[in-house]
Amino acid sequence: MTTQGLTVLGLFSKRNNTQMLGVDISSTTVKLIELSRSGERLRVESYSVAPLSQEAVIEKNINNVAEVANAVRNVHTQARTKNKLVVAAVAGSSVITKVLPMPDGLKDDDMETQLTLDADQYIPYPLDEVAIDFEIQGPTAGRDGFVDVLLAACRRETIDSRVEAIEQAGLIPRVIDVEAYAMERVFELLKTQADLDNRATVAIVDIGATMTTLSVLHRGATVYTREQLFGGKQLTDEIMRRYGLPLEEAGLAKKQGGLPDDYESDVLEPFREAVVQQISRSLQFFFSSSDFNGVDCIFLAGGVSSMDGLASVISERLSTPAVVANPFADMIISPKVNAVALNGDAPALLIACGLALRSFD
Repeated sequence: MTTQGLTVLGLFSKRNNTQMLGVDISSTTVKLIELSRSGERLRVESYSVAPLSQEAVIEKNINNVAEVANAVRNVHTQARTKNKLVVAAVAGSSVITKVLPMPDGLKDDDMETQLTLDADQYIPYPLDEVAIDFEIQGPTAGRDGFVDVLLAACRRETIDSRVEAIEQAGLIPRVIDVEAYAMERVFELLKTQADLDNRATVAIVDIGATMTTLSVLHRGATVYTREQLFGGKQLTDEIMRRYGLPLEEAGLAKKQGGLPDDYESDVLEPFREAVVQQISRSLQFFFSSSDFNGVDCIFLAGGVSSMDGLASVISERLSTPAVVANPFADMIISPKVNAVALNGDAPALLIACGLALRSFD
């Protein structure tokens, strides 16, 4: 599948070449990345992260538009950028895709009309509740005069809540993409980190606060995605329960330390073990449902990924190289960007970075 995505206008974006801000709205934070080109290299112009309350976004669905809008406004202010064009994303699980053969040579309007007529066979929602998008993939194998068309559909309410939050923040939602496609784009930057070529099969494990997403890419295209309700919040909750700390203090202690001596052995180690088990189980699901029996590398992303020793434990237990993802490793960093903070947050910024890369499609 190509690295295209749903746009607010309902059409796959053609070549863009307009600089946009990548804004990733996750369950606990809003993250912003702005990239530019400097000769052959990419440059980080601005970056910012703002927190969200536990109720603002639930399982990747916006529950409180006003709070998310405020966080988007905050990241934009903190980033100190004049750019107001935004590319955001919906989760891959909220998008239905289907490849359909269509007569070659149809104009876009005619193809859209035909696809809309055909779509109700494949989409389990009323069509007036759905945003439909399409892109020609190439000639249909074995059928002269036909082309394969990728049909993508997403419930309008999923898109509209993101559009509304961005507009309430005073910004312009230029494109609504799909997280999986953002991940495909960012993989092009990760290849050099692990010295991989274009034929590699890799797993990207994005461990967020409440959701872990396994994406398997083969030759740069997504071949498998699996989401699980598991994330760093479980470690925070255990710190709160065991040491009687309120949420904010527990979150800080998790990052900065200062917990009792038994934290490492009684809390952190069991959680690290649970992460390894989750990744192992997700990969086994993939292997059992495909012709693949291994991956060349595991990239760790999300806030949990930089936990001390996690990458080495995964490498050892799963007999596969594991690397903490950093898409900015070869980029130029603007003087106004805090390079140390960016480096620390890098594994959690893959989606935002992949969205910002949409500027150069």
